[in-house]
Formats: sequence, structure tokens, C-alpha cells
Amino acid sequence: MKKKIGLLFGSFNPIHNGHLVIAQAVVNAHLTNEVWMTVSPQNPFKDPKNLLNQYDRLHLVQLAVADNTQIKACDIEFKLPKPSYTIDTLTYLQERYPNYEFVVIMGEDNLEHFAKWKNYEQILKYYTLVVYPRMGYTAPDEYKNNPRITFLEVPRLEISATYIRQIIKAGGSVRYLVPDKVFDYIAATKLWS
Repeated sequence: MKKKIGLLFGSFNPIHNGHLVIAQAVVNAHLTNEVWMTVSPQNPFKDPKNLLNQYDRLHLVQLAVADNTQIKACDIEFKLPKPSYTIDTLTYLQERYPNYEFVVIMGEDNLEHFAKWKNYEQILKYYTLVVYPRMGYTAPDEYKNNPRITFLEVPRLEISATYIRQIIKAGGSVRYLVPDKVFDYIAATKLWS
């Protein structure tokens, strides 16, 4: 049986406890054996000028998951053309790791615009999606009974990286919003200050 790897893509600008709760919930539900927190150098839907350097964001993810054998930091998209498209990353990973089965983990809000993703039909045809709830979003009807989509029940932690950056810029503390090692590193290096 193939090892199942869940891919949680994100800018992780910075990684926060909400991301980690989702990743652990996917593993706990036995939907994957591992989750790879896949740092996107440039999301085609986001403005790159607000992004911290990709290597700094990767380092924060590595700090956050260092003591968890089921959740890993992944920099695979650093090696691929930018902006990053999910189907291209999946194709590359499938060629590189033919004995793994890859699963895409995404928020329910992504389903609203999923049809705009590059080759989204191929993603649905060849890969499974694990979708976690997002406040204020409901999956479009065409996805609700799709056998390739699993809807995951997970606590809704409405933490956003934008909110975290705003607190830091205002001189506040983000303790309890990010893992302790991430908090310590941000405080020591004055990232976003």
C-alpha cells in the first residue's frame, strides 16, 4: 500500500497554530501518514510584496514542526517555476516519488474559486482533496458529494497570518498564536517589526 502524503500548501507568512491544528487533524483522522507543509514561494493569487523571504518562511515552518515526525517542512516549490501552480507541483512530486500517494489539503474557501486553478479537472481526477471548514464559506454544491473530496471536521481557529503581522507591527505579542519556537525566533530577529 502506498504511503499517503498530505500536502498543505501555503505562504506561511508566518506559520501559525491554526495551520498545525489542521495538519495534525488530517493525520489523526488517518487520511494521510504524514503532512508536508509546502511553502509556496509565490502564490499566483497573492501579492508577493507582502511576503517575507521564502527561506525565512521555510525556517519558521522547520522550527514549528521540528519535534513532530508526522508533519514536515517541504521546499519542493522552491525548485519549480514561479508562480507555483498546484498541478505542476503534484506532477513533479508524483514523478519524484512514484510510491507515494499525494493528497491535497485545502480550506473550504478555496473551493469557491477552484475552477480557476490551473488544470483543476486533472487535480480532481488523479488526486484526493481533504477540505477543512472556513468561517463564512460553504462548499459549492458541485463538490459536496464528489467521491474524491473528503470534508474534515476540525476546530475552526480563525487565526490569520495577516492578523499576526498586524499585531507584530503594532508592537503586540503573538504568543499563543504561533508555536513557541516560532515566537522566540520572530522576537529575536524582529521579523515584521
